[in-house]
Amino acid sequence: MAESNQRFHVRDCALVRMSTGYRALTLREFKECIERVPSSSIYHHFWGRFLQPQFDEPEYNNDFAAWAYHGLHEKALAEKLSVIDPTEFEDIEALRQELIERIEDYLFEYEYVPWARAEDQFHFVKSQLVVLDTGMSISRPEDLQEAIPNMSLGSIFYHFIDARRRTVEKTNDFSAWLLGLGPEYEPLASAFDKLDPYFSSLKALRTMIHQACISFFSSRGE
Repeated sequence: MAESNQRFHVRDCALVRMSTGYRALTLREFKECIERVPSSSIYHHFWGRFLQPQFDEPEYNNDFAAWAYHGLHEKALAEKLSVIDPTEFEDIEALRQELIERIEDYLFEYEYVPWARAEDQFHFVKSQLVVLDTGMSISRPEDLQEAIPNMSLGSIFYHFIDARRRTVEKTNDFSAWLLGLGPEYEPLASAFDKLDPYFSSLKALRTMIHQACISFFSSRGE
């Protein structure tokens, strides 16, 4: 069992929504806004739903796809945008470009500009992440098995999702911490890295992280 002076400090977080001043009524305006809005707005419309209360499973995986369907009534476009996985892109700018190209292709293919009713226009928002100290810390990797189920969904978001844009390695905080403790924890870090958080919920992601811990430490007889 590893003892480490490098403790893992557990944070929690919340999203504070702010208007960007951009809004779109037509698909062409939508594309032009996507070209101009701050990167934090692109991030919010892909990831913000994870920290917002939801009473049912979303039909589409990001706000852009949802508006294409509910606002523009363009199911084909909604499906094209919904399958975009932001974890596959190097940064937000690459993700932004993918959005733009898919919308441009759609406009070119159908040769008309879909529009929404005034009350259904898309309002671009951005968000600021407020980070909170939980006072909880982990000294040994083995303690992850007990700690993970007790972490809030905000902690899971911060350490597993938001970490990808904060860490040099573009990885989650758990993997970054484990790799700093020695090669014996590389398999667990690798198992974490293979989890795709985007097409899941935070609750399901927390369970998957926990199961990866159980599997790893069980194989070591711990």
